[in-house]
Amino acid sequence: MWIFYTPDVSDEFELPEEEAAHCLRVLRMKEGDELLLADGKGCFHKAVISASTSKRCWVRVLESNRQEPLWKGHLHIAVAPTKLMDRNEWFVEKAVEIGVDEITFLLTEHSERDVMKMERIQKIAVSAMKQSKKSWLPVLNGMTKFAQFIAGCKEQDRFIAHCEPGQEKLHLMSLVEPGHDAVVLIGPEGDFSPQEIELALASGFRPVSLGPSRLRTETAALAAVHMMNLKNTVE
Repeated sequence: MWIFYTPDVSDEFELPEEEAAHCLRVLRMKEGDELLLADGKGCFHKAVISASTSKRCWVRVLESNRQEPLWKGHLHIAVAPTKLMDRNEWFVEKAVEIGVDEITFLLTEHSERDVMKMERIQKIAVSAMKQSKKSWLPVLNGMTKFAQFIAGCKEQDRFIAHCEPGQEKLHLMSLVEPGHDAVVLIGPEGDFSPQEIELALASGFRPVSLGPSRLRTETAALAAVHMMNLKNTVE
């Protein structure tokens, strides 16, 4: 059954314009056809098309079911986006498919990009949510200054993956505690500055390794998401 994203659900309502176009023009669905709605807040809603025109579609909800959490804790990745947008988009798509609760884009001293088109990122996240059959849409935060992010961070477990030598770094997989809210910071291609690393460490972040290979920013971010998810997956 096809999944459609509808953040605002009531007993009977009109599908968002983009979802209606996909339903009616692409899939050629019609009155009486059943479909599955994901509200992005943890619920699936089985519905039926009650009325339609060439461009508009109304549905009636038949039943609602809450999706059980697929992993424990609140998993948050904060990453300095790369210069090339297609890499950032690839990361968001794959991170949502694997499973993450929150993504923040960081503005750091060595950032290659200081603006993110969040409307496009939101669409990619929604598509990945539907593709991976989830009803939870991660929180997506636009560009946030590094110091501001550090000051407002509330996660129980805090990690920073950086490349500066001279510090002992344990592997992230060995430090993630199942069920704990966790955040991992991933820097730009030029890494975090020494001052940023010092600020993070002074604020309770622990330095971590993601393995022996030197990874691109988007690869490192996705590896961190996967590791957090693996340690928190509910069997």
